[in-house]
Amino acid sequence: METQKEAIRDAKQLGNAKLLLLGLQHMFAMFGATILVPILVNGYFEGEGLSVQVTLLCAGLGTLLFHLISKFKVPAFLGSSFAFLGGFASIAAMNTGKFADMTMGEKLPYACGGIVVAGLLYLVLAGIIKLVGIKKVMRFLPPVVTGPIIICIGLSLAPSAIGNASTNWLLAFIALAVVIVFNIWGQGIFRILPILMGVVISYVVAIILHACGVTNPDGSAILNFAGVSSASIIGFPPFQLAKFDINAILVMAPIALATMMEHIGDISAISATVGKNFLADPGLHRTLIGDGLATALAGLFGGPANTTYGENTGVLELSKVYDPVVVRLAAFFAIILSFIPKVAEVISSLPASIVGGISFMLYGMISAIGVRNIVENHVDFTKSRNLIIAAVILVCGLGFSSGITFTIGSTSITLTALAIAAIAGILLNAILPGKDYEFNEESTETKNPGSLGA
Repeated sequence: METQKEAIRDAKQLGNAKLLLLGLQHMFAMFGATILVPILVNGYFEGEGLSVQVTLLCAGLGTLLFHLISKFKVPAFLGSSFAFLGGFASIAAMNTGKFADMTMGEKLPYACGGIVVAGLLYLVLAGIIKLVGIKKVMRFLPPVVTGPIIICIGLSLAPSAIGNASTNWLLAFIALAVVIVFNIWGQGIFRILPILMGVVISYVVAIILHACGVTNPDGSAILNFAGVSSASIIGFPPFQLAKFDINAILVMAPIALATMMEHIGDISAISATVGKNFLADPGLHRTLIGDGLATALAGLFGGPANTTYGENTGVLELSKVYDPVVVRLAAFFAIILSFIPKVAEVISSLPASIVGGISFMLYGMISAIGVRNIVENHVDFTKSRNLIIAAVILVCGLGFSSGITFTIGSTSITLTALAIAAIAGILLNAILPGKDYEFNEESTETKNPGSLGA
């Protein structure tokens, strides 16, 4: 049985039809999490929060902007960031000063203004990296730091997969089984579309079960088409321009410190997956600028902050199609859907259990990429310093599930678990003696201790 796939770096050789299907696969991978952010924010703002249509449009445009700035080299999709949810909740709860007499809908633009400033802070870090050079910066981010962080990215998402899957284990198992079957035994185009096949086949099963009167174990309906019937066929996204207030900025902007650390981990994961050192070429400064400007653009027009998506990194690993073109196609699909609310609602009706089953594979793949990154860079765990760094990162990344919240003046700031893990790992690597790593800026595909590529 042949189980090893050959990587495809030029997807155009597959033909236009297969290209479109690959783009759809990436779109399905990002869709659930991306639209969940505005749904949650709407809860904070009592129904007057972010728009799903604007969110999809910002994700698509942000991804294309990121690809433009990163020289079209990095196969990353930028979806909605969950890191800023605490900031949205804090601004929704503001009831002093100018916010005292505001409706929830009037407060939202100020939250978006804070996101604009947070995105622009990425440019500051990018400028520092460009000034001092990537080699000096990467001395603080060797594989002994980035590898465990990548592992944490996947494992920290695991509870989400379990939570979604537990709503209907039968559908979750079917979705997961289909992905595994097509990934290992699939032939031709089906072998590079395991996620899409898992979504389609399990969704068909869900429709059949729903038609037969079967419900989820908790008694709820497997499918809910209420949103589909009420949605219009064509609709222009309801933009709203950001507004700026120092209090809202002080709530939102510091969160960028955490998301920039997560960005470095995500780009490291994509580098390890694809086998190209994107930290060196096109450069971490370029990916930071792309992510930051995409976030600022989204906030400017009333959307959530953007971030590189681990779900799509998992798709890259499963499909072995590394061409950034397929990710850009997913971005175009997201833009199109932002103007077709009815189709977006049909995709939104996808049961959470199916998303959970698919996520079992995607999130696990991310952690496996982290392990591979450590192994292929020959991190020596017979050395106590390396064991200590990895151990602290793993405990911080998985233990601080709610992050750490502290107050500076009147501003509450929350560091996410991944940010805490990244900061701890960077500090320990800088302090502990015995470094055995040198960043190889020239090579992008070697597998030696001096390369971050896989």
